[in-house]
Amino acid sequence: MPDTAHDAARLLRSSEWHRGATRWTQLTLAEDDPVKFDVNEWIDVFRQTGSNATCISAGGYIAYYPTKVPYHYRSKWLGDTDPFGALVDGARARSMHVMARVDPHAIHSDAAEAHPEWVAVDATSNPRRHWAFPDVWVTCAYGDYNMEYMPEIVREIVREYDIDAVFANRWQGHGICYCEGCAKRFRDASGHDLPQGSNPDDAAWRAWVAWRRDRLTKLVVDWDRAVQAIRPNASFIPNMGGASLMEFDLETIEAHCPFLVVDHQGRHGLEPVWMAGRNAKRIRATFRDRSVVLITSVGPEEPVHRWKDSVTTGPEITSWIGDGVAHGMLPWFTKFNGVIPDPRWIAPVAEGFDLHAKLEPALEATKPACEIAILDATTTLRLFDWTNRDQAEADEKGFCHALVEAGLSFEFVSDHAMTDEMLDRFRVLILPNARCLSDVQCALITDWVERGGNLIVAGESAMAGEDGVPRAECGLARVLGTRLTVAPRGPVKNTYVELSGDHPINAGYEGAERIIGGIRLVGIEADQDTETPFLYIPDFPDLPMEEVYPRDAATAPAVVTRQTPSGGRTVHIPWNIGATFWDVQAKDHQRLMENAVRWALSGPAMVEVTGKGVLDIGVRLGEGAALVTLVNLTNPMMWKAPIHEIYPVGPLEVSIALPVGVTGVAAHLPITDNAADVTLRDGRAIVTVPHIDIVEAVHLTWKVPA
Repeated sequence: MPDTAHDAARLLRSSEWHRGATRWTQLTLAEDDPVKFDVNEWIDVFRQTGSNATCISAGGYIAYYPTKVPYHYRSKWLGDTDPFGALVDGARARSMHVMARVDPHAIHSDAAEAHPEWVAVDATSNPRRHWAFPDVWVTCAYGDYNMEYMPEIVREIVREYDIDAVFANRWQGHGICYCEGCAKRFRDASGHDLPQGSNPDDAAWRAWVAWRRDRLTKLVVDWDRAVQAIRPNASFIPNMGGASLMEFDLETIEAHCPFLVVDHQGRHGLEPVWMAGRNAKRIRATFRDRSVVLITSVGPEEPVHRWKDSVTTGPEITSWIGDGVAHGMLPWFTKFNGVIPDPRWIAPVAEGFDLHAKLEPALEATKPACEIAILDATTTLRLFDWTNRDQAEADEKGFCHALVEAGLSFEFVSDHAMTDEMLDRFRVLILPNARCLSDVQCALITDWVERGGNLIVAGESAMAGEDGVPRAECGLARVLGTRLTVAPRGPVKNTYVELSGDHPINAGYEGAERIIGGIRLVGIEADQDTETPFLYIPDFPDLPMEEVYPRDAATAPAVVTRQTPSGGRTVHIPWNIGATFWDVQAKDHQRLMENAVRWALSGPAMVEVTGKGVLDIGVRLGEGAALVTLVNLTNPMMWKAPIHEIYPVGPLEVSIALPVGVTGVAAHLPITDNAADVTLRDGRAIVTVPHIDIVEAVHLTWKVPA
């Protein structure tokens, strides 16, 4: 592992300090750590992993330094020690960047008794005891505790310690707080009483979502200003989730967050490895050039079964870090508890950080350059409570996985940050199920199609305005060549779609007359200048078994294609193919989505990979260079953590489209640090990658024509 002290030292304590903070160690202390953990052991972990930055527990729920702020609870094992200060000094001695971690989500009884207004209240008007540790109380995130009291703690830490930033965990609150303060502030701002649930059709819920966003925006601004009033080069960095850009407005992020931290620490349930890199794509959908850090836990991440001070398998740790790194995320690992009874995580973390170190020069010299974009449906997702967003994102995840299986690289575009320039970077735009789009957003997409863009629209996309109110017609009907006949309905059973005619989108189903359909359906009719490769077979009963047969012939369009006057192509799939594929993994659905994308591309993709294996592919371009990252997902545990062992793949043939007229093309494989032979054929560079364990990349360079 290379020593990164020099690069970190160059930017130490400057306004650009975060550019040198590219590999992070986070230590979240337990209350008894002051008398149990070894500071020097952690300084050695910094060395072993090649970390050039660290995030260390300081205060909030528990203070790990001798705080003087009233009601700021000190660890009862603190005594006259200062473990936070000792760790800061040790990190600075290695020329590392340092963030102080605070957690404001709970308080102890003395604070709750003195300031009952700091405590969150549930829907039955009872103060909220902590769900996991009833001895303490959950705080109200939207009132005086976060807005007035926590800035005192932040100012004390920034004033007393040599740090670059304050990092806040669990700062967004835990759902609706029904305290008197929240009820009054919300009513004054919106005219509504607090909602009793999270129904997107409820006007009070939609108003609360917007109000919450305003309160959190104010928190970010106020905390950042509190930090910078003392240390002008420092920042407040809020912890976030994968859909974090929904939590506050984009101008606030632009002004106050020099980099973004995504708290998606690992896989749980049925979740593929490529979800790590998806986090980077979703942030880039809005902020193309902002650095993004991915937090990785060294233990399993099952939310129901909690073993936070544990160790998962080495291949799982390294694969999760590796997929994030391959898509441009900066690696960060977190360890709960300063005592290390099981050190098996150290080597795989170091291996993941080493993958980043080897790719870092090429990553810094290139930018994402995919031809295919999936619309990140922020306008729709903002209306869902965070506990329901997984379900709301199912269509998008289904399309993502279909493209991964097809070996097609893709990025995201946020509907909240769409511009003509952003859309023009892509050849194909996919709307998996962007139900809520404003007239302005629909117009942007329509204009892009009329400039020659290729559009794939699925599910109930554009069937409602930005406020969730249904439209009488799909907002993109004009470019799709379709008209609404039956409003969205479902869930339904025994739905099938029948192959119709000879079209590239229904190729590959030899011998089949029909394939399974979706669970939510929209009825449409098609204009004369379209084709219908699939037709709906009207759904029929699923019991008694003797009644399970189709009654009527297939006539209504289930897939509609159109070639636009500007030379583009559109595909309309008016059912939830993405969510259905995500749920049942029917290969026929993957093929249909892949066929639709390849037909819309109307030619080879920028990068094509030939050979056995499932790969998560990233494509980046720079001046006289291309970088293709290849993450090996070929594993029986691809869907369910943890990976037990790595199954290498290779050889693979990677074909990369070249700019016209380039010469002197050379290839390097950064992970194995080997040169590779290049064959030029039909304007493409062909490179053989002999072997991939977890990650490899092809770094092409060439001479740019004069």
